[in-house]
Amino acid sequence: MNLNRQHYITAAKRIVVKVGSNVLTRTDGLNIHVVRSISRQICQLRDRGGEVVLVTSGAMAVGLKKIDLSARPADTPGRQAVAAVGQAGLMMEYEHAFDRYGIKVAQVLLTSDDLNDRKRYLNVRNTLHTLLGWNVIPVINENDSVKVESIQFGDNDNLAAMISLLMDADLYINLTDIDGLYTRDPRRHKNAELIPVVQSIDEKIKSIAGRIPGDLGTGGMQTKIKAAEKVAAVGTPMIIADGTREDTLIRLLDGDELGTFFVPRRKRLARRKCWIGYSVRPEGVLRLDTGAADAIAARGKSLLPSGITGVEGDFGIGAPVECRGPDNAAIGVGLVNYRARDIRQIMGLQTRQIATILNDPPYDEVIHRNNLTITLTEE
Repeated sequence: MNLNRQHYITAAKRIVVKVGSNVLTRTDGLNIHVVRSISRQICQLRDRGGEVVLVTSGAMAVGLKKIDLSARPADTPGRQAVAAVGQAGLMMEYEHAFDRYGIKVAQVLLTSDDLNDRKRYLNVRNTLHTLLGWNVIPVINENDSVKVESIQFGDNDNLAAMISLLMDADLYINLTDIDGLYTRDPRRHKNAELIPVVQSIDEKIKSIAGRIPGDLGTGGMQTKIKAAEKVAAVGTPMIIADGTREDTLIRLLDGDELGTFFVPRRKRLARRKCWIGYSVRPEGVLRLDTGAADAIAARGKSLLPSGITGVEGDFGIGAPVECRGPDNAAIGVGLVNYRARDIRQIMGLQTRQIATILNDPPYDEVIHRNNLTITLTEE
């Protein structure tokens, strides 16, 4: 038994469960048996004292069946309309499934804008906490009926990762239609081997994931690895496992070493740091020299204007901005104290020189370390 893995699973009290389209659907629409099975297992976990937040796919597949379409519409309004129809049917089935065990559910539809804005982010968090306090299971999906490219999460793997960060989850379980991450696509290669534990998500792991595509959903294995990288970076473990098998959730929590376990890379970040580094969309880029990159990444310093070599974008005070080193590697994300046009005027200067360029400068730092999250991790 992997004691490291079991330690995290045993300690998990709040769990985010994501169920993919390939688990929930079949050729003739929604797989009602699977919906009921997942719902029953979540109720059992709740009866054991755990809290569960469910992130679900499947609305598009349900909508296609209800409207009797053979394929997704090519146009955006058509896809959004199909998702709107399917969302109602999907929630109805979840409501019926959980009602068998006397548990109520609540539908929560989100776009990335809801988590990008700090006030709305906290509102979503408070709502989910209230629902859990009422013993109601939150059932979350992306708001497909209104999403456009600028406000979409991209896939529910990423959405579930962001919910894990939002809710300080102890464990993120991603249920898909294969046993976990394999060395090769197991559907095409009989000699493919399951990777039971991933200690670090390096380029080799990313390369393996890129060769294992998905079918019905928007994401394949690659999006799951990106989600694992995000949650592991802030201290939350993740498991990819086969949700089509009977009682996968229960077996995982009982200690069966199913699927692939991703070991978290660091101690859990503070909530606000999680939001800055992994929920907001950067509005620009600050280019740093070697000294500044080392100061903020390795020595926990604030970003001063002297280490900035370039500014990209047009952003205002308080905007989230990505910091990149001389090798173009993303180092972190921070909230700036100056507008982009002002940073262009003071970059490369010493702090004492700011006053001669800008009138009454309010801050010595371009980004204070309290408003900076380092996302770069050593392999």
